[in-house]
Amino acid sequence: MVEALAGMEGLRAMADLLRKGARSRALTVAVALFALQAGQLVAPAWACGCGAMVPDGARQVTVGREESVVRWDGRREQIVMRLTVHGDAERVAWIMPVPRRATVRLGDPALFDELHDVTAPLHRERRHFWPRDDDWPLLTGDASSERRRPRPPWAAAGPPVDVVGRQRLGPFDVARLTATDPGALDGWLDSNGFALPPALDGALRPYVQKRWEYVTVKLTPQTTGTPLTGTLDPLHLTFRTDEPVYPMRLSRLADTPQSLGLYGLAEHRMEPASPIGGARPRVTYAGRVTAKSGPLAELAAGTPFLTAIGQEFPHPERISGDHLLRRAPADDTFQQVIHENRLRTVAGIPAWLLTVTGALTLALMTAALSAVRRSRRPRTPQAPPHPPTRPPSPPAAPSPAQVPAPTAGIDHPGIADREEG
Repeated sequence: MVEALAGMEGLRAMADLLRKGARSRALTVAVALFALQAGQLVAPAWACGCGAMVPDGARQVTVGREESVVRWDGRREQIVMRLTVHGDAERVAWIMPVPRRATVRLGDPALFDELHDVTAPLHRERRHFWPRDDDWPLLTGDASSERRRPRPPWAAAGPPVDVVGRQRLGPFDVARLTATDPGALDGWLDSNGFALPPALDGALRPYVQKRWEYVTVKLTPQTTGTPLTGTLDPLHLTFRTDEPVYPMRLSRLADTPQSLGLYGLAEHRMEPASPIGGARPRVTYAGRVTAKSGPLAELAAGTPFLTAIGQEFPHPERISGDHLLRRAPADDTFQQVIHENRLRTVAGIPAWLLTVTGALTLALMTAALSAVRRSRRPRTPQAPPHPPTRPPSPPAAPSPAQVPAPTAGIDHPGIADREEG
């Protein structure tokens, strides 16, 4: 008995230890998840397809959407960018590497509205008779919801960081820099209130080696004390270059999949020279600009062929360089067509339902009419059955006694009598 009680006490003690261990493990997991979530909330987003974004302090900034236009006339390149940003940072430094010295001005927001209208896919309806998914009665979800060789890397040495121009454009404080040392660029950013992350320092080194310049912009909200968020005014950069290029190298720092939407304006249809580590670039629109007025017609003057390119980067760390654009083999035009499948209806009722219902109704009506006709047909009376009768027997043959004997030599009895007399 004592041994049994001791065993019971041991089991209770072991159960208490297990419960305490489970609570401890649960608490550890909860603390780890909270720390991970908090780290994600304060982690800055450095990379976007158009350069790098560096927030002040431990704040966060993300680029929710970016649109860019690259215009190339054989000697000069123009890039017009519009960003939509979110986060809690009140000040952000945006760094854009460019091959040569650039001029910067504000762009026209209506440019992108025109581009959206021109390159929008064509919507065409395609009717089907039998129901498909999301058609009644095959509802499978919520039916109500509905794309050369670089220049020699070294040139004559100059000052580590040189501010070649500074200007104020609306809410933007724009500084144009040259840098021959990533560390010097880090020092300039630090003196202006921004800390250059080590990963970004390494990503900028190839541009420093190629003697590229930088457009550095301080983004600040128009109302002090509020986070920088929403769609910003477009920035318009112009610079000379030997070949059209769109900087993408900094996007390899992103920790989430990246998507590129790029408009190209040139004399001919353009295409990326390589996928640079992403999915295969796809052309979503190709055609000549027909607008006679407006910001798109103004920008397209001398470069009338518009190419819209889309590309996905599911693994940004594989991005191997910048996009070099080249002339496509042919100036073929293209526009996306989206077919919207619609169930064929008559007065709002599915045609298949009317057909099936009509066929069933016709079959029922035919069967009913046939039954009615059979019920109204007159019946003829039938004679009562008679016992079977025997067929009449043939007449009996006469006996030999009853057959008269023939008279020899007499054909006509009357003549014979006359001869005898």
